[in-house]
Amino acid sequence: MNIQKYMAFVKAAEFGSFTKAAQRLDYTQSGISRMISDLETEWGVFLFERGRAGISLTSDGLKLLPQLKRICNEHEILMTQIQDLHDMESGMIRIGTFSSVASHWLPNIIKIFKRDYPKIDFEFLLGDYTEIEGWILNGRVDFGFVRLPSNPELETIFLEQDRLLVVIPQNHPLANCGKFPIGELLNSPFMLLEKGAKAEVSEIFEMHHISPQVNFTTWDDYAIMSMVENGLGISILPELILQRIPHKIISKELEVPAFRNIGIAMRDQKSLSIASKRFLEYLSYRTRGE
Repeated sequence: MNIQKYMAFVKAAEFGSFTKAAQRLDYTQSGISRMISDLETEWGVFLFERGRAGISLTSDGLKLLPQLKRICNEHEILMTQIQDLHDMESGMIRIGTFSSVASHWLPNIIKIFKRDYPKIDFEFLLGDYTEIEGWILNGRVDFGFVRLPSNPELETIFLEQDRLLVVIPQNHPLANCGKFPIGELLNSPFMLLEKGAKAEVSEIFEMHHISPQVNFTTWDDYAIMSMVENGLGISILPELILQRIPHKIISKELEVPAFRNIGIAMRDQKSLSIASKRFLEYLSYRTRGE
């Protein structure tokens, strides 16, 4: 209500008339007069001199007018920005992601989205599954890509199942095999892609009760590929990151297929901004090839 009273004061001062201010703001003359009186009572000052010739600002009213004009102008800007958000005219989408999604899904989806909503901006935070879940929970990002199942406090949407493939150098003895035997993981130095508490490769080891010779551990997919290309060992990487790679390596499916389930996680889908909700629609369609 206060902003309406401030606007009543500014317009009355601008027109020198309660009646004209009422017409401009779509109030009755008595309504404008009452709001001005409320301000005078609340602040303990007289804002207008009232007489037969009309109204004029008091010295106190003149002193307060510039500040109240600024407040009304800022309120108008705020309302315009809120309307822009509803009209998808502006906004920021903050996304937590890992490298394979950042490299192979997001660029094309954002290109299409920006074509339709050019004034929406993006911020990416690159991390591992655990870091991304933390960013979502503390509000640092609006939503994030995670491996499912994820933290039970989060609301999730399944997107795609991504195969986990063995990567070997081109001169590896099993370069021509159909599927890579689990036991052969023990016969070469292993480059482990792992960081944080959730590591699908370590789960494969546990499931098959094996302990490969881990010579190198990192969360950098491309560092792993470079090591494998140079004959320093073998590894297991998600199929998504192996698309359009420059490295001379070979990927093989395990004899017992392994996967990771990729999804989107958020605190509460209903509380997402309109821009974020719309982007999730684009993401869902594009990951399904629609």
